[in-house]
Amino acid sequence: MSEEIHNDIRYIAKVFLEDLHKFYHYPLFRYLQKNSDLLKTFSGFLLNPSKLIIYIGKTHIAVEYVGVETIEKINNPSYKIELYDYSDSDIDFVEKIIGFKYDSTVELQMSLLPGLNENYLLPTNKGFDKLMELQWNFHAQDFSMLVMNASAPTILKDKFSRIVNGFFFDADELGLKTRHIKWLDFIPITVDESDSEVVKVTFNISYMKSFIEHDATYIYPLPNDYKFKQLPKINRFIEIWGNKNISEPEITNFLSQKENKFILTMKFGATDSHAELTCKWQSEERDDIRPDFFIVQPNGYADIVEFKLPHISKNFIVGRNNRESFSSWLNSYISQTRVYVSYFDDPNNRKWFEEKYGFKVHKPKRWLVVGRRYDFSSDIWREIVADYRDLEIITFDDLVDGVVVQFYQD
Repeated sequence: MSEEIHNDIRYIAKVFLEDLHKFYHYPLFRYLQKNSDLLKTFSGFLLNPSKLIIYIGKTHIAVEYVGVETIEKINNPSYKIELYDYSDSDIDFVEKIIGFKYDSTVELQMSLLPGLNENYLLPTNKGFDKLMELQWNFHAQDFSMLVMNASAPTILKDKFSRIVNGFFFDADELGLKTRHIKWLDFIPITVDESDSEVVKVTFNISYMKSFIEHDATYIYPLPNDYKFKQLPKINRFIEIWGNKNISEPEITNFLSQKENKFILTMKFGATDSHAELTCKWQSEERDDIRPDFFIVQPNGYADIVEFKLPHISKNFIVGRNNRESFSSWLNSYISQTRVYVSYFDDPNNRKWFEEKYGFKVHKPKRWLVVGRRYDFSSDIWREIVADYRDLEIITFDDLVDGVVVQFYQD
């Protein structure tokens, strides 16, 4: 039993963490040392987190683990600690941690179960509508509970609860908002504020020693089947570009990560993709160019894919009465890709590039990914793009659908 009389929330968190290490982290470490074969399936972030987040509420202290799911060995922990004090907030503690204001239209109060709450999918009503609009694949997620039109979950007083692999969604004028909680423990505390001078916080987490064997042998819900291993990653991609605050570098950075390369290779029938390779001009003095992606085809030659934002407030097409054309801003994007073609028209550039990067580019097809499908709802844009040599414009919806459909072919 730890009892702290203190007004400094940081000191309370410090004592709490000391007990957590004593009764949970260190015994878990020792157990895995004796049973090293369990490391193959152990939830790595429990002992090697990249970040530990502490939330202090009126009835519970919550601990959220952030990091990678799998590890090969346990290193000396070196992680960031974030502390949030919600002890004076009138907003529901779980809702505060999730970060969304739930908009239920019915009196349905959902409480987290004592113990494990695994694979929950809990969107707000606005979040659910946005997921449907974005064609987010509900069947791709292996969830044990989908709750719609419900209020934020609450926690039972004096009860330990745990959220594992929970997905929470909301939406606003900027688009989709996503919250993924990998592992979050709610540990009961008692807060006594009867003395106006001090706050008495009492907690006892010695019982967490009883979780050691379960947590060491617990297998975090990562899909094994290739299809259901990849489809959730497409959902993560949708969640990223579904928000209007997203930047082009954030989109391309996600697609360039090793585990996400399949999105581009499957869509474009490629064997590999390479992000932002620097191309230096060999025959003239010009600024280096760096296309977003080179998509290497089975014949050893690569095409070029350039990304712009999915949310465009301007018109794509201007003019009327058979005088339609692409707007100036879209033409500037197209001109950018035309420079790439000019670069590879020079044999000196092609030779330098192949020697440096190991694959060929000559007369590349250019792909521009921009906007949403409803931005190109008419056939006029297809007539316009037909006038451009080796250029194809597709939307973010086209990109996603072109990958997903391949998982459902016989």
